[in-house]
Amino acid sequence: MTIIITGASSGIGKSLAILCGAHNHNVVIVARRTDRLQQIAQEISGKGGNVFVVSADVSKEEDCKRVVSETVKKFGSVDVLVNNAGQGHLGSIEETSTETFNQMMLVNLYSTFWLTREVLPFMREENRGHIIAISSIVGRIAYPFNAAYVAAKHAVVGFIAALRTELTGTNINATVICPAGVTTEWSSATADGNLGEIFSTGIKYSRAIAAEKNLPLAPLSKMKTPAQAAEIVYNVLMGNRSNDVYTHDGIIDIAEQAVKDRIAMEDQHESLYLGMIKAYAEGVGR
Repeated sequence: MTIIITGASSGIGKSLAILCGAHNHNVVIVARRTDRLQQIAQEISGKGGNVFVVSADVSKEEDCKRVVSETVKKFGSVDVLVNNAGQGHLGSIEETSTETFNQMMLVNLYSTFWLTREVLPFMREENRGHIIAISSIVGRIAYPFNAAYVAAKHAVVGFIAALRTELTGTNINATVICPAGVTTEWSSATADGNLGEIFSTGIKYSRAIAAEKNLPLAPLSKMKTPAQAAEIVYNVLMGNRSNDVYTHDGIIDIAEQAVKDRIAMEDQHESLYLGMIKAYAEGVGR
C-alpha cells in the first residue's frame, strides 16, 4: 500500500509516517523542511520500512501536482492520501490581514483540494483508495482569535462531505478526522503569534472568571500525544467507509450540541472565551 502523508516533518504526520513504515507500507513523506524529512526517512528505513521523500510546499498548486506525479512515478499508484499539513494563526478578525487569511486557506484547504484532485484519477482507474483530511474540532465549533483557520477547517469538513457524494457507488473512501488538542509544536508555530500561549493563558484566566461570574468551566478534553492521534488515523486509513472521526473523548458531543443549540454550547464555553479575550488584550502570544 502506498500512502502519501503531508505535513510529515513533525507532529501527527511524523508519528503516522513512522507507524506506516513499521507496517511495511510505501510511505511518501511530504513537507517543506527537507532536513527533518531526511531524518524521519532514516528512522523509517533503518527499521526496514520503505520511504520516499518529497520536499514540497503544499500551499502551491504546482508542488501538489508534483507530489502526486513523483509518487506515481515511484510506486505506480496512490492507495491513501492523508491531507495532514496545516497551520493556524493568532489575530482578531479586524487585525487579520488578507495575506494571513489567504495563507490559512492555501495551507489548510486548497492543498486538500489540489492533492485530492490529482490522486482521484488514479484511484478511479483502480476503483479503490482512501482520502483522509485532518480537520479539527474547530471544523465544527470555534474559538476566538483564529477565525481564518476556523473557516478553513470548516471548509475542509464540507469539502470531504461533498467528495463522499461524488464517490457514491465506488470503492474509494473519504474521511474527515477532527482532533482536539495534541501535544505538538503546531500551537507555537502559528502565523502572527503564538496561538498556544493565548489558549493556555485563557484557560488559566477562565478559572477565576468562572468562579467570579458563576459560570461553568469550558468542557475541554485531555491532550493526546502525536503517537496516540496517529494510531487513530492509521486505524481509519486501514478501514473502510466511516463516519467523521473525533479523536478525543467528549468532542463529538460538543460538535453535536453546536448543531442543535449553538447558544447553549457557547454559554458552556463563555468563561474560556472571556479568558482568551483578556489574554489577547494583554498582548499574550504577540
